[in-house]
Amino acid sequence: MTLSEQTNSPTSLKVPARRFEIGLYSFVELTPDPRTGQMISPAERMRHLLESIELADQVGLDVYAIGEHHRPEYISSAPAVILAAAAARTKNIRLSSAVTVLSSDDPVRVFQDFATLDLLSHGRAEIMAGRGSFIESFPLFGYNLRDYDALFAEKLELLIRLREAEYVTWSGRFRPALTGQGVYPRPYQSTLPIWIAVGGTPESVVRAARLGLPLALAIIGGLPEQFAPLVRLYWDTVGRAGHDPAQLSFSINSHGFIADDSRQAVEESFPAFKQVMDKIGRERGWSPMSREQFEASRALRGANFIGTPDEVIEKILFQHQIFGHQRFLLQMSVGTMPHDKMMHAIELLGTKVAPVVRAEIERRQANS
Repeated sequence: MTLSEQTNSPTSLKVPARRFEIGLYSFVELTPDPRTGQMISPAERMRHLLESIELADQVGLDVYAIGEHHRPEYISSAPAVILAAAAARTKNIRLSSAVTVLSSDDPVRVFQDFATLDLLSHGRAEIMAGRGSFIESFPLFGYNLRDYDALFAEKLELLIRLREAEYVTWSGRFRPALTGQGVYPRPYQSTLPIWIAVGGTPESVVRAARLGLPLALAIIGGLPEQFAPLVRLYWDTVGRAGHDPAQLSFSINSHGFIADDSRQAVEESFPAFKQVMDKIGRERGWSPMSREQFEASRALRGANFIGTPDEVIEKILFQHQIFGHQRFLLQMSVGTMPHDKMMHAIELLGTKVAPVVRAEIERRQANS
């Protein structure tokens, strides 16, 4: 099957069987409430975020991830700092970036920040590295967009070297050389997890597989089965590169929202989704999001997970038939939502959705 081929039914993929992880990610948006036009203070938004992460931990979710952005509508330019605050308020949940914009950052500082987070959390830190969906960080930190891919490749190489050895000798184009200096602190975990996040580029999938790194695929549009060839490409390349698939994972990251009633989920989430997507659309030349498009996106074969717990369960399990993935992360704060509604949605994900999904996937694995 080529990357352009599509199928009309799920196709199971032979991938490692293990406990299925469910979690959340956020860009920590700070935008006006589309219903009232009012906007809370940055300090209050941060307080709401930490309450959300604490609740996610309490209801048994596996991961909470924070995306790095350098735009006025987000207050998450320093994910490791936010996650360190969350580490002090949580016990079990893994704490990740989603993503660290590695191309415009210093791998030494990234490693030090997340090794420190790992110590604070007793081994719950992860790095999800990517090139980011926006470009503001490149001029902000003095990088040229012409070097977009070369920056990421070089800095990823250094980041991997830093986690492998305390003392590193290395040289490259975009950073002063290391000549055997020690890099501290060392993390609590023997190997600090580094994921690669991609938006659907085959070359990025191949890079992650060749390096033996777990992969997170963002699906925020289109039919899910369109992405199945990328999953095959990943696992095929992992095998050809000689890596052990049992040591790797594949995650699907998507948008969504959960409420007790299906119509309620739509009415509560649509204004916030539309506000954010229309703003991005104006920057990138997309048409405004219509209600019809939004409704189509939450159908079984759509990209968004919006509905009741049962509807979200059905959709996760449907996609698991296609991808056989080991992790699913949901962004429920695509735009500004009332805090009490968001907290209830997190509770539903942890207490209603996650246990059913995990049990059914465990049953499927036992019978396969």
